[in-house]
Amino acid sequence: MLKLLRLLLLALAMIVVFVLGTLVCLLRPRHPNNVYLLGRLFHKACPLVGLKVRIRGYEHVKHLHSAVYIANHQSNWDIIALPGAVMPRTVAIGKSSLFWVPLFGQLFWLSGNLLINRENKAKAASTIGTVVDKIRRRNMSIWMFPEGTRSKGKGLLPFKTGAFHIALQARVPVVPIACSSYFGQVDLNRWDNGELIVEIMPPIDTQQHEPAHLRELLKHSRQLIADRIAELDTEVRRP
Repeated sequence: MLKLLRLLLLALAMIVVFVLGTLVCLLRPRHPNNVYLLGRLFHKACPLVGLKVRIRGYEHVKHLHSAVYIANHQSNWDIIALPGAVMPRTVAIGKSSLFWVPLFGQLFWLSGNLLINRENKAKAASTIGTVVDKIRRRNMSIWMFPEGTRSKGKGLLPFKTGAFHIALQARVPVVPIACSSYFGQVDLNRWDNGELIVEIMPPIDTQQHEPAHLRELLKHSRQLIADRIAELDTEVRRP
């Protein structure tokens, strides 16, 4: 019964967000702050699933104009758990196939997020160039999941290179974001699903890295996130 009630409330909440979000995005299509606004709305759904999310580390990025944010990607619940860490003028990069997801895909694009065709290397490289140009001209930031897919409880997966190409070419910091492990923790039939912690870590200065050092930057960033996840997992309150 509780699960059914929550699904109904979530459906109603998502409808409200989609309607409001679509109106806002139609009034200012692809504005760089649309994603921040929608993210905060999605994040408010966390209590509906009995999940408490603690976000910390805002002080590390409050004065940053542009950056590439990278976070671990665990499950579909990330769509409500992580957006509370999204900063103003930040957009995400997703797979081009997302556009065809009914309602969500169209709003994802209209809100200002960027789509990339990972199967076509030439188009992907062209998109990276476009992203770099947007970062430089519009003082924007990018949010990416460098694992490229949901880990689904398998631990932190290997990172792809796209986020680091962008950061090095745009000469902006990489900001690691670690979210404590919570895959399988959400049970809609349970009132209290515990908590998770999302931590925005100090920026990594890419000015000290040349493009030839991309793999070194990737490995360093991944290790920072992996180590922090392990530490956060010892702090969280489980249901």
